[in-house]
Amino acid sequence: MSFIAAGAEILDDLVAIRRDLHLNPEIGLDLPRTQAKVLAALRGLGLEITLGAEATSVVAVLRGAAPGPTVLLRGDMDALPVKELTGLDYASTNDYMHACGHDLHTAGLVGAARLLTARRDALAGNVIFMFQPGEEGYNGAGVMLGEGLLEATGDKPVAAYAIHVGPGPNGVFMTKPGPILAGANELHITVNGVGGHGSQPHTATDPVPALLEIGTALQTMATRKFDAFDPVIISVTQLSAGEGLNVIPESASLGATVRTLSKASTDKLAAESKQLADGIAAAHGCTADVKFLTTYPVTNNDPDSAAATIKVLRAQFGENRVALMDTALMGSEDFSLVLAEVPGTFVFLSCSPDGVDLATAEFNHSPRVLFDDAVLGDQAAALAQLAYSHLGPQEG
Repeated sequence: MSFIAAGAEILDDLVAIRRDLHLNPEIGLDLPRTQAKVLAALRGLGLEITLGAEATSVVAVLRGAAPGPTVLLRGDMDALPVKELTGLDYASTNDYMHACGHDLHTAGLVGAARLLTARRDALAGNVIFMFQPGEEGYNGAGVMLGEGLLEATGDKPVAAYAIHVGPGPNGVFMTKPGPILAGANELHITVNGVGGHGSQPHTATDPVPALLEIGTALQTMATRKFDAFDPVIISVTQLSAGEGLNVIPESASLGATVRTLSKASTDKLAAESKQLADGIAAAHGCTADVKFLTTYPVTNNDPDSAAATIKVLRAQFGENRVALMDTALMGSEDFSLVLAEVPGTFVFLSCSPDGVDLATAEFNHSPRVLFDDAVLGDQAAALAQLAYSHLGPQEG
């Protein structure tokens, strides 16, 4: 069974869905127009639909002709607070943009639902189609899990899959076993001192020098305390102190995004950053308040699932269109929360349009990033094929 030809037959419809979403992006957990578009696209398929309470999610269940396991397929739906600068004739009409390709993810999942529904009689088991809002920092996957996503069919899924588009050679699928995306963490440090007049620093306990030293020391810590083969990235992106130019403030603070590829390095970083901040602050006669928060865990592909995924995709699309990634990427994903509960695979699909220089192609989240939606038929076919590998008649 191959879904490639059937995916090509519905390509025009999927492109139309994608471009409508691209014209009218929504952000966060509240995506009423996007949800309505998904519901309209699923109408008539005979799926069991559940709408989210806390977010405008859609959970659609396909029940096969015979009993069997459940497989979950995910497509995220939210955009970013980015003003589009692509110049496309279907560019965003508001101040948001599908700069991470979630419009393709949504349309591709609609396509997978159509392809699998058309072959319902051949399926022994069920499929959960997870249309998720709020991936871009709003914990949308966590919200859906809390609302019973994994119990949608009555049986916990045996496998979960998601495909994420990005720049690169058009139509190439990429994945790897183990960590494929970093965990996202937040580090917040406030140094407390004693304020005073800027002309008399000796009468105050200035927290600013201590904070600046901490910011620099964090970079050294990342390269000296952690294994280079289990990398850590610390980017200080926020600094805040006083408002008056001639006033030494009572406190100064920083915020940093921290990316890690293992629980061990995450736990170690939480402890080491506190020790570092406390020590430097004390050396300056100050105190430090340190908060380390994990937003999303590491996205871990189950090794057996990843190997099977590569085999399935290569059988369908050919060796030259499926690549094994050498290393993980340091971006983060809340699909990690699903993969922490269900063995599965997160897959990238590169889709830079013809004419784009791959060496200088804009990356996801750029206001100028371009994705070729001609891959949507294959994207839908790949998702359907992965589900079918668990639910359809098995060769041999």
